[in-house]
Amino acid sequence: MRAAVLTATNTLVIEERPMPVRGEDEVILRVRAAGICGSDLPRVFAGKVYHFPLVLGHEFAGEVVDAADPALIGTRAAIFPLLPCRKCAMCAEEEYPLCADYDYYGSRRDGAMEEYLAVKIWNLIPVPEGLSLEEAAMCEPAAVARHAIMRAGISGGERVLVFGAGPIGLMLGQWAMSMGAASVAFADIDERKLVFAETMGFGRQTEGAKYDVVIEGAGAPSALQGAIAAAEPFGRLVLMGNASRDMDIPQAVYQQILRKQLTLTGTWNSSYNSRVNDWKAALEAMASGALSAKPLITHTYPLEEVRAAFDMMGGREAFYNKVMIVM
Repeated sequence: MRAAVLTATNTLVIEERPMPVRGEDEVILRVRAAGICGSDLPRVFAGKVYHFPLVLGHEFAGEVVDAADPALIGTRAAIFPLLPCRKCAMCAEEEYPLCADYDYYGSRRDGAMEEYLAVKIWNLIPVPEGLSLEEAAMCEPAAVARHAIMRAGISGGERVLVFGAGPIGLMLGQWAMSMGAASVAFADIDERKLVFAETMGFGRQTEGAKYDVVIEGAGAPSALQGAIAAAEPFGRLVLMGNASRDMDIPQAVYQQILRKQLTLTGTWNSSYNSRVNDWKAALEAMASGALSAKPLITHTYPLEEVRAAFDMMGGREAFYNKVMIVM
Protein backbone atom coordinates (compact mmCIF):
# COMPACT_ATOMS: atom_id res chain seq x y z
CA MET A 1 0.00 0.00 0.00
CA ARG A 2 1.02 3.64 -0.48
CA ALA A 3 1.75 6.01 2.39
CA ALA A 4 2.80 9.67 2.55
CA VAL A 5 5.69 9.58 5.03
CA LEU A 6 7.35 12.55 6.71
CA THR A 7 10.94 11.28 6.95
CA ALA A 8 12.60 14.54 8.02
CA THR A 9 11.80 18.24 8.24
CA ASN A 10 10.20 19.31 4.94
CA THR A 11 10.75 15.85 3.44
CA LEU A 12 7.46 14.20 2.56
CA VAL A 13 7.64 11.16 0.30
CA ILE A 14 5.34 8.46 -1.03
CA GLU A 15 6.46 5.00 0.10
CA GLU A 16 5.26 1.48 -0.48
CA ARG A 17 4.52 -0.18 2.87
CA PRO A 18 3.16 -3.58 3.89
CA MET A 19 -0.49 -3.86 4.78
CA PRO A 20 -1.17 -3.21 8.48
CA VAL A 21 -1.99 -6.07 10.81
CA ARG A 22 -4.91 -5.51 13.16
CA GLY A 23 -4.97 -6.31 16.84
CA GLU A 24 -7.91 -7.98 18.60
CA ASP A 25 -9.47 -4.60 19.39
CA GLU A 26 -8.85 -3.14 15.93
CA VAL A 27 -10.21 -3.15 12.41
CA ILE A 28 -8.51 -2.36 9.10
CA LEU A 29 -9.82 0.88 7.65
CA ARG A 30 -9.57 1.70 3.96
CA VAL A 31 -8.93 5.42 4.24
CA ARG A 32 -10.97 7.45 1.77
CA ALA A 33 -10.44 11.04 2.91
CA ALA A 34 -7.97 12.78 5.20
CA GLY A 35 -8.03 16.49 5.91
CA ILE A 36 -4.90 18.60 6.32
CA CYS A 37 -5.07 20.50 9.61
CA GLY A 38 -3.30 23.79 10.22
CA SER A 39 -1.35 21.97 12.93
CA ASP A 40 0.12 19.70 10.23
CA LEU A 41 1.97 22.61 8.60
CA PRO A 42 4.59 23.08 11.37
CA ARG A 43 4.97 19.32 11.50
CA VAL A 44 6.07 19.32 7.87
CA PHE A 45 7.84 22.66 7.49
CA ALA A 46 9.38 23.04 10.96
CA GLY A 47 9.78 19.40 11.99
CA LYS A 48 7.61 19.81 15.09
CA VAL A 49 6.87 16.12 15.50
CA TYR A 50 7.36 13.53 18.20
CA HIS A 51 9.42 11.37 15.87
CA PHE A 52 10.48 10.63 12.32
CA PRO A 53 9.29 8.87 10.25
CA LEU A 54 5.63 9.79 10.68
CA VAL A 55 2.47 9.42 8.62
CA LEU A 56 0.31 12.48 9.20
CA GLY A 57 -3.49 12.63 9.19
CA HIS A 58 -5.79 12.93 12.20
CA GLU A 59 -8.94 14.15 10.38
CA PHE A 60 -10.15 11.14 8.44
CA ALA A 61 -12.86 8.73 7.41
CA GLY A 62 -13.05 5.49 5.48
CA GLU A 63 -14.52 2.00 5.19
CA VAL A 64 -13.86 -1.04 7.36
CA VAL A 65 -12.48 -3.80 5.15
CA ASP A 66 -11.30 -6.32 7.74
CA ALA A 67 -12.57 -7.09 11.25
CA ALA A 68 -13.03 -10.03 13.61
CA ASP A 69 -16.74 -9.17 13.71
CA PRO A 70 -18.15 -9.64 10.18
CA ALA A 71 -20.90 -7.15 10.99
CA LEU A 72 -18.34 -4.35 11.04
CA ILE A 73 -17.06 -5.01 7.53
CA GLY A 74 -18.35 -2.36 5.16
CA THR A 75 -18.98 0.16 7.94
CA ARG A 76 -18.34 3.72 6.81
CA ALA A 77 -16.78 5.56 9.73
CA ALA A 78 -15.10 8.71 10.95
CA ILE A 79 -12.35 8.15 13.49
CA PHE A 80 -11.82 9.82 16.86
CA PRO A 81 -8.01 10.16 16.71
CA LEU A 82 -7.19 10.14 20.43
CA LEU A 83 -6.18 6.92 22.19
CA PRO A 84 -6.50 7.37 25.97
CA CYS A 85 -4.38 5.51 28.52
CA ARG A 86 -7.51 4.57 30.53
CA LYS A 87 -5.43 4.58 33.71
CA CYS A 88 -5.28 8.22 34.83
CA ALA A 89 -7.78 10.30 36.83
CA MET A 90 -9.13 12.11 33.77
CA CYS A 91 -9.72 8.86 31.92
CA ALA A 92 -11.68 7.61 34.94
CA GLU A 93 -13.93 10.65 34.42
CA GLU A 94 -14.09 9.96 30.66
CA GLU A 95 -12.41 13.30 30.02
CA TYR A 96 -10.14 11.69 27.47
CA PRO A 97 -8.61 14.85 25.90
CA LEU A 98 -7.13 15.58 29.34
CA CYS A 99 -5.55 12.12 29.57
CA ALA A 100 -2.09 12.19 31.16
CA ASP A 101 -0.55 9.74 28.68
CA TYR A 102 -2.57 9.57 25.47
CA ASP A 103 -1.61 8.42 21.97
CA TYR A 104 -2.88 10.08 18.80
CA TYR A 105 -3.28 9.02 15.17
CA GLY A 106 -1.30 11.33 12.89
CA SER A 107 0.71 12.87 15.70
CA ARG A 108 2.18 10.44 18.19
CA ARG A 109 1.59 7.42 15.96
CA ASP A 110 1.06 7.00 12.23
CA GLY A 111 -2.13 8.50 10.89
CA ALA A 112 -4.36 8.40 7.86
CA MET A 113 -2.32 9.71 4.93
CA GLU A 114 -1.95 6.12 3.78
CA GLU A 115 -4.32 3.77 2.04
CA TYR A 116 -5.00 1.41 4.97
CA LEU A 117 -4.74 1.89 8.73
CA ALA A 118 -5.42 -0.34 11.74
CA VAL A 119 -7.73 1.61 14.06
CA LYS A 120 -9.32 0.81 17.40
CA ILE A 121 -12.96 -0.29 17.27
CA TRP A 122 -13.74 2.10 20.14
CA ASN A 123 -12.68 5.03 17.94
CA LEU A 124 -15.11 4.27 15.09
CA ILE A 125 -18.10 6.58 14.62
CA PRO A 126 -20.48 5.22 11.94
CA VAL A 127 -21.30 7.69 9.19
CA PRO A 128 -25.02 8.24 8.46
CA GLU A 129 -26.35 7.26 5.06
CA GLY A 130 -26.22 10.02 2.49
CA LEU A 131 -23.16 11.71 3.99
CA SER A 132 -19.99 11.53 1.92
CA LEU A 133 -16.73 10.35 3.46
CA GLU A 134 -15.11 13.67 2.54
CA GLU A 135 -17.72 15.40 4.70
CA ALA A 136 -17.28 12.77 7.42
CA ALA A 137 -13.54 13.55 7.49
CA MET A 138 -14.58 17.06 8.57
CA CYS A 139 -15.98 15.56 11.78
CA GLU A 140 -12.83 16.37 13.77
CA PRO A 141 -12.91 20.17 13.21
CA ALA A 142 -16.70 20.08 13.55
CA ALA A 143 -16.43 18.37 16.94
CA VAL A 144 -13.74 20.78 18.12
CA ALA A 145 -15.96 23.70 17.09
CA ARG A 146 -18.98 22.25 18.87
CA HIS A 147 -16.99 21.68 22.04
CA ALA A 148 -15.81 25.30 22.03
CA ILE A 149 -19.28 26.76 21.52
CA MET A 150 -20.69 24.52 24.24
CA ARG A 151 -17.99 25.86 26.56
CA ALA A 152 -19.25 29.34 25.71
CA GLY A 153 -22.73 28.49 26.97
CA ILE A 154 -24.60 30.18 24.11
CA SER A 155 -28.14 31.30 24.85
CA GLY A 156 -30.76 32.68 22.48
CA GLY A 157 -30.32 36.15 21.04
CA GLU A 158 -26.64 36.63 21.81
CA ARG A 159 -24.15 38.33 19.49
CA VAL A 160 -21.07 36.23 18.75
CA LEU A 161 -17.70 37.32 17.37
CA VAL A 162 -15.10 34.80 16.16
CA PHE A 163 -11.45 35.65 15.59
CA GLY A 164 -10.22 33.33 12.83
CA ALA A 165 -12.33 32.41 9.78
CA GLY A 166 -10.77 29.01 9.09
CA PRO A 167 -12.65 25.68 8.97
CA ILE A 168 -13.10 25.40 12.75
CA GLY A 169 -14.17 29.03 13.07
CA LEU A 170 -16.74 28.75 10.28
CA MET A 171 -18.15 25.56 11.73
CA LEU A 172 -18.28 27.21 15.13
CA GLY A 173 -20.29 30.01 13.56
CA GLN A 174 -22.77 27.49 12.18
CA TRP A 175 -23.07 25.79 15.57
CA ALA A 176 -23.67 29.16 17.24
CA MET A 177 -26.49 30.03 14.84
CA SER A 178 -28.08 26.61 15.28
CA MET A 179 -28.02 27.17 19.04
CA GLY A 180 -29.92 30.44 18.81
CA ALA A 181 -27.30 33.16 18.44
CA ALA A 182 -28.74 36.39 17.04
CA SER A 183 -25.71 36.96 14.83
CA VAL A 184 -22.18 35.72 14.17
CA ALA A 185 -19.42 38.00 12.92
CA PHE A 186 -15.82 37.24 12.02
CA ALA A 187 -12.48 38.99 12.37
CA ASP A 188 -9.44 37.87 10.39
CA ILE A 189 -6.29 39.46 8.96
CA ASP A 190 -6.90 37.67 5.64
CA GLU A 191 -9.46 39.56 3.57
CA ARG A 192 -10.09 36.45 1.45
CA LYS A 193 -11.24 34.52 4.50
CA LEU A 194 -13.70 37.25 5.43
CA VAL A 195 -15.12 37.29 1.91
CA PHE A 196 -15.51 33.50 2.10
CA ALA A 197 -17.28 33.82 5.48
CA GLU A 198 -19.69 36.28 3.91
CA THR A 199 -20.59 33.75 1.21
CA MET A 200 -21.71 31.49 4.05
CA GLY A 201 -24.00 34.19 5.45
CA PHE A 202 -21.78 35.57 8.22
CA GLY A 203 -20.91 39.19 8.89
CA ARG A 204 -17.70 41.02 9.72
CA GLN A 205 -16.68 42.60 12.98
CA THR A 206 -18.12 46.09 13.19
CA GLU A 207 -15.75 48.76 14.48
CA GLY A 208 -16.70 49.78 18.00
CA ALA A 209 -19.32 47.03 18.37
CA LYS A 210 -19.40 44.88 21.49
CA TYR A 211 -20.32 41.19 21.59
CA ASP A 212 -21.80 38.94 24.25
CA VAL A 213 -19.56 35.98 23.34
CA VAL A 214 -16.12 36.23 21.72
CA ILE A 215 -14.13 33.22 20.51
CA GLU A 216 -10.38 33.69 20.06
CA GLY A 217 -9.48 31.09 17.45
CA ALA A 218 -6.35 32.57 15.90
CA GLY A 219 -3.81 31.96 18.66
CA ALA A 220 -2.14 35.35 18.16
CA PRO A 221 -1.54 38.11 20.75
CA SER A 222 -3.22 40.71 18.54
CA ALA A 223 -6.33 38.53 18.26
CA LEU A 224 -6.43 37.98 22.02
CA GLN A 225 -6.17 41.71 22.65
CA GLY A 226 -8.86 42.39 20.06
CA ALA A 227 -11.11 39.76 21.59
CA ILE A 228 -10.85 41.30 25.06
CA ALA A 229 -11.57 44.76 23.66
CA ALA A 230 -14.61 43.53 21.69
CA ALA A 231 -16.29 41.77 24.62
CA GLU A 232 -19.35 43.34 26.20
CA PRO A 233 -19.23 44.03 29.95
CA PHE A 234 -19.96 40.70 31.68
CA GLY A 235 -19.19 39.04 28.34
CA ARG A 236 -17.72 35.59 27.84
CA LEU A 237 -14.44 34.93 26.09
CA VAL A 238 -13.46 31.42 24.95
CA LEU A 239 -9.78 30.83 24.18
CA MET A 240 -9.54 28.21 21.43
CA GLY A 241 -6.60 29.08 19.16
CA ASN A 242 -3.32 27.25 19.66
CA ALA A 243 -0.80 29.94 20.59
CA SER A 244 1.75 30.64 17.87
CA ARG A 245 3.98 32.47 20.37
CA ASP A 246 3.81 34.03 23.84
CA MET A 247 0.37 35.59 24.36
CA ASP A 248 1.50 38.82 26.04
CA ILE A 249 -1.04 41.56 26.62
CA PRO A 250 -0.51 45.19 27.71
CA GLN A 251 -1.53 46.28 31.18
CA ALA A 252 -4.38 48.43 29.83
CA VAL A 253 -5.85 45.45 27.97
CA TYR A 254 -5.55 43.25 31.04
CA GLN A 255 -7.43 45.88 33.02
CA GLN A 256 -10.37 45.49 30.66
CA ILE A 257 -10.78 41.88 31.81
CA LEU A 258 -11.19 43.17 35.36
CA ARG A 259 -13.25 46.27 34.70
CA LYS A 260 -15.67 44.52 32.33
CA GLN A 261 -15.78 41.48 34.64
CA LEU A 262 -15.25 39.10 31.75
CA THR A 263 -15.44 35.35 32.04
CA LEU A 264 -12.50 33.59 30.34
CA THR A 265 -12.84 29.92 29.43
CA GLY A 266 -10.38 27.56 27.81
CA THR A 267 -11.38 24.82 25.39
CA TRP A 268 -9.41 21.80 24.22
CA ASN A 269 -10.21 19.17 21.63
CA SER A 270 -13.70 17.68 21.98
CA SER A 271 -15.85 15.45 24.17
CA TYR A 272 -16.13 11.76 23.31
CA ASN A 273 -17.76 10.00 26.23
CA SER A 274 -20.97 8.46 27.50
CA ARG A 275 -22.34 11.85 28.58
CA VAL A 276 -21.36 14.12 25.69
CA ASN A 277 -20.22 13.02 22.25
CA ASP A 278 -19.39 15.97 20.01
CA TRP A 279 -18.47 13.55 17.21
CA LYS A 280 -21.82 11.82 16.98
CA ALA A 281 -23.56 15.18 17.30
CA ALA A 282 -21.43 16.57 14.46
CA LEU A 283 -22.21 13.70 12.07
CA GLU A 284 -25.90 13.91 12.90
CA ALA A 285 -25.90 17.67 12.28
CA MET A 286 -24.17 17.20 8.93
CA ALA A 287 -26.60 14.48 7.90
CA SER A 288 -29.63 16.62 8.82
CA GLY A 289 -28.29 19.69 7.05
CA ALA A 290 -27.96 21.70 10.25
CA LEU A 291 -24.19 21.83 9.71
CA SER A 292 -22.77 22.34 6.23
CA ALA A 293 -19.24 20.97 5.78
CA LYS A 294 -19.01 20.42 2.04
CA PRO A 295 -18.62 24.12 1.05
CA LEU A 296 -15.60 24.37 3.33
CA ILE A 297 -13.65 21.81 1.27
CA THR A 298 -12.00 24.10 -1.26
CA HIS A 299 -9.24 21.78 -2.51
CA THR A 300 -8.85 18.02 -2.96
CA TYR A 301 -5.64 16.19 -3.89
CA PRO A 302 -4.88 12.51 -4.52
CA LEU A 303 -2.41 10.88 -2.13
CA GLU A 304 0.46 11.02 -4.63
CA GLU A 305 0.11 14.82 -4.77
CA VAL A 306 0.25 15.37 -1.00
CA ARG A 307 3.51 17.30 -1.40
CA ALA A 308 1.81 19.75 -3.75
CA ALA A 309 -1.03 20.19 -1.27
CA PHE A 310 1.33 21.14 1.54
CA ASP A 311 3.36 23.43 -0.71
CA MET A 312 0.19 25.25 -1.77
CA MET A 313 -0.84 25.75 1.84
CA GLY A 314 2.62 26.64 3.12
CA GLY A 315 3.27 29.09 0.30
CA ARG A 316 -0.23 30.59 0.44
CA GLU A 317 -0.27 30.42 -3.34
CA ALA A 318 -4.06 30.46 -3.40
CA PHE A 319 -6.93 30.97 -1.03
CA TYR A 320 -7.97 27.76 0.67
CA ASN A 321 -10.19 26.68 3.51
CA LYS A 322 -10.09 22.92 4.05
CA VAL A 323 -7.66 20.93 1.94
CA MET A 324 -8.49 17.23 1.65
CA ILE A 325 -6.47 14.21 0.55
CA VAL A 326 -8.80 11.73 -1.19
CA MET A 327 -8.03 8.09 -1.90
